[in-house]
Amino acid sequence: MMNKVSVIIKREYLTRVRKKSFIIMTILAPLLMALLIVVPTLLMMNQEQDYKKIAVIEDGTDLFRGKIGNTKNLEFVYLEGIRISDLKNSFEQAGYYGILYISPEIITTPNAIQLLSKKQPPIGMLEHIEKSLEKEIEKQKLKAYDIEDLDEIMKNVETRVSIQTIKIDDSGNVKETSTGVAMALAYIGGFLMYMLVFMFGAQVMRGVIEEKTSRVVEVIVSSVKPVQLMMGKIIGIALVGLTQFLIWVFLTIAIAGSLKSTVLQKSDLQELSRDAARSLMAEETRVQTATSIPETDTRISEFGKLFETAMNQPWGLIIISFIFYFITGYLLYASIFAAIGSAVDNETETQQFMLPVTIPIILGLMVAMGTMQNPESQLSLWCSIIPLTSPIVMIARIPFGVPYWQLALSMGLMVVTFAAFVWMAAKIYRTGILMYGKKTSWKEMWKWLRYSG
Repeated sequence: MMNKVSVIIKREYLTRVRKKSFIIMTILAPLLMALLIVVPTLLMMNQEQDYKKIAVIEDGTDLFRGKIGNTKNLEFVYLEGIRISDLKNSFEQAGYYGILYISPEIITTPNAIQLLSKKQPPIGMLEHIEKSLEKEIEKQKLKAYDIEDLDEIMKNVETRVSIQTIKIDDSGNVKETSTGVAMALAYIGGFLMYMLVFMFGAQVMRGVIEEKTSRVVEVIVSSVKPVQLMMGKIIGIALVGLTQFLIWVFLTIAIAGSLKSTVLQKSDLQELSRDAARSLMAEETRVQTATSIPETDTRISEFGKLFETAMNQPWGLIIISFIFYFITGYLLYASIFAAIGSAVDNETETQQFMLPVTIPIILGLMVAMGTMQNPESQLSLWCSIIPLTSPIVMIARIPFGVPYWQLALSMGLMVVTFAAFVWMAAKIYRTGILMYGKKTSWKEMWKWLRYSG
């Protein structure tokens, strides 16, 4: 039996990897992924080079002069003796991106400010202006209480809070963790599982339909049992998908790395290094208290801490669980897709059967996205245990920590369920592949399932 299955696996694998579509998609997909990584970097770099001058006009007040700091890309020019009506129609000719008009009622009416421009201003510009003005308005309101040394007091009370998350296991060991890293792993793992299970499972269905419509299956089943043919096809396509996925991963990393090294020149890295060095030198000249933490040091160490917390993730458990749920989840849904493919004569007829199959997959993806916000919710818990959704949801929960009994229960139910679905699909497949010209219904498939022998 195994010899015949291995022959079918080899046939499915070699036939598909030799197709031009496989070769083209295997090469194009990493290129597209690499572009998705590099293009945003290029756009951000071009944004930084887009220099803008903003004319600032205060009506009847001079409270905010110099309070909106210039940035690398923005310069705020404060104009005196000019009304907004004089500049409204000619600010572009004067070299300004826009006009920032500050009304005298801004202290009591925070929205008494306008930015006039010919283009929609970027969100970063608006946030910079708003935060600068909010901070100054707060100071002006506090000054009304006639507090001595207000500026010094404001500097002393200004505090940046950063929560350090520590995870304690059952044995009392502690590890520093990161909710951001866990959320990223949950998103990537859940979405990747959804894509792989659905995409490769659908390939099984299309392969069965092709062989059935071409009558090739009649020749094959004369030499092998239908269940052997189905399992050989499922495993063969799984190996094709695994091959393609691994090639995608390696090529994407290689291409993205080479493009990034080309885009981010040494000059850019040197500039970043010089900025960091200047910040460190400036920080060293300050008088620090025993309990204070330099802001520059904190920023520099953020990447190091992020890497350290990422390494504290249970990578062994994540990788093993991902492989297990991919294999079992793929076998479960691929068997269903194989049964559907055997029951129809073309892909158009599959629509009536696809909805009940796709609903659990889409539900699992939606719950996985919600799991990032609340991994301990009852919905996430039960969807990570129910076999039809557990391949996606459990992978999203694992980075946040899952009790071993829940993981064992989910895996046990997954094994039992996929074995039952493979058995049922094999019975439907055995009858369906030899049925032609008859419109199949759920009732008809139920009859095939009950056939003995």
